[in-house]
Amino acid sequence: MVDVPKLNRADAVAALRNPLAFLADRWTPKPGTVQRAALIALVMSVVIVVTGGAVRLTSSGLGCPTWPECTDGSLTPTQALSYHSAIEFGNRMLTYVLCAAVGWAIITARAEKPYRRALTRLGWAQFWLVMGNAVLGGIVVLVGLNPYTVAAHFLLATALTTVAAVMWQRTREGDTEPRPLVGKAVVQLVWFLVVAAGLLVAAGTVVTGAGPHAGDSSDVKRIPIDWETVAKLHAVLAWIVVTLTFALWFILKAVDAPRGPLVRTRELFLILLSQGVIGYVQYFTHLPELLVGLHMLGSCLVWIGVLRVLLALRERPGTELEAPEPAAGAAVPTNV
Repeated sequence: MVDVPKLNRADAVAALRNPLAFLADRWTPKPGTVQRAALIALVMSVVIVVTGGAVRLTSSGLGCPTWPECTDGSLTPTQALSYHSAIEFGNRMLTYVLCAAVGWAIITARAEKPYRRALTRLGWAQFWLVMGNAVLGGIVVLVGLNPYTVAAHFLLATALTTVAAVMWQRTREGDTEPRPLVGKAVVQLVWFLVVAAGLLVAAGTVVTGAGPHAGDSSDVKRIPIDWETVAKLHAVLAWIVVTLTFALWFILKAVDAPRGPLVRTRELFLILLSQGVIGYVQYFTHLPELLVGLHMLGSCLVWIGVLRVLLALRERPGTELEAPEPAAGAAVPTNV
């Protein structure tokens, strides 16, 4: 039998005032627990994007025609509603699963010893992004799936994925100042890659807003531009990202860079090739729903891959390790 400590009145008051601090004083998670919690939050940030895409691709965006209720006077779908309501309501319920994953990441980060304020802040940043996007999702419904709000909804979800990816990386690092693994020119090239990938994602939201999958069978407003023209611009940006990735891999090989940046760049290149194949096939087959959904998943993986390349350009050894002098001419990337 394990003895369970008794709680006195002072403990109960402390737990009510600051439950996270109270828990942290009595429990220390293993590093692997913190890392897995951060990874689960990252995975859920991708899952919520893919299921949101499924809502749109099945024309279920207005399956629950109001918010925060599903229909006037009912928080859940009624028998009078269709299967579209179940799909939309199911996606809303997944938000609670996402909240639980983010909450677990916050708890484990707060309880880790020594206390890492930056790591905990990354967890709370995810929480507020989830809350903000939940409200924005409600606005999307209330304005009848306006394409501009739908695009903003996706971009805010991408911001959540960004913070989740950074937190996952930070759980596997120390808190010392980052030291560079490559030179300044390589860092600049990778930042060009990050900007190009960001534009690629943004252009994808415009294609979505102008394309045929409006999210509901009713007459939903679309962005008033030719979606095929924007799709071609999207493809050009994709080729720019692929070219920059290939150039980066070639340069890293030429300068005999550490294994980490090389591996991450190779992984990104393979993700981009897969995403490119899906993109072209869906374009020439007139955007079948399944391929569009896979392309949305690929969009998340591409962005995570780009972030992992950026974060692989530096390392943060544990405080107990002595950090060597940086290489001549090397520059420290942005402190993330």
